[in-house]
Amino acid sequence: MNLVFDIGNSGTKMALYDGRKKITSFRTKEFSCERLHKKMSHYQIDKAIVCSVRDIPEFIFDLLTRDIPFIHVLSHESKLPFRNEYETPETLGPDRIAAVAGAYELFKGEKVLIIDAGSAITYDFLSGKSYKGGNISPGLRMRFKALHKFTGKLPLVDPEEKYTSPGKNTSEAITAGVINGVTYEINEYIRTFEKKHVGINVILSGGDSEYLKGKINHRITYVPDIVVDGLNYILEYNAK
Repeated sequence: MNLVFDIGNSGTKMALYDGRKKITSFRTKEFSCERLHKKMSHYQIDKAIVCSVRDIPEFIFDLLTRDIPFIHVLSHESKLPFRNEYETPETLGPDRIAAVAGAYELFKGEKVLIIDAGSAITYDFLSGKSYKGGNISPGLRMRFKALHKFTGKLPLVDPEEKYTSPGKNTSEAITAGVINGVTYEINEYIRTFEKKHVGINVILSGGDSEYLKGKINHRITYVPDIVVDGLNYILEYNAK
């Protein structure tokens, strides 16, 4: 059994795989040694991988090294199934590496644009066996928070399913501005890549992907867990 940890900016996701088959997964904002032990106690875990965009809690290593024979911490030095052509691989977020690995497993040898809509929105381009790089943009909630924090009177609002555009009040104006801005951005990225790379596959993932997927005007493959799927793939690849 494989244990996967994806420690993000706004929470932690844990998943268990039997080989390449996902058995269970859950997401939490607050993580503790007791909760981790409770989740692990029902399974015989042989391998584990940890991916983090922030400092890894020490208790995770203490708990994992107690019973699990093989543990891998994802970094730019990890063995990957594709070529990484990023000029500064040590600065490339491990979550982006994992998402590309998940895309590579899903569309081996093909061109893929991976859009991961989380705290930030990342756009990563895989061409055959080569990762070519990508872009980073503020995510939905980051844009809402920025408008509130860096202005004197604009309120902090949350994404809503229904709103008027142009907005008829300040909350609607913010909602429409942020959501339309993100939607236009994603659609234009896809249109540009499709024009330049005919037949390209587009993957939409991340915490806000379910909210955004109905607003995309192009053919996409919705894979909300592309990062944890990629982490499991990298774990298997490094454990060979």
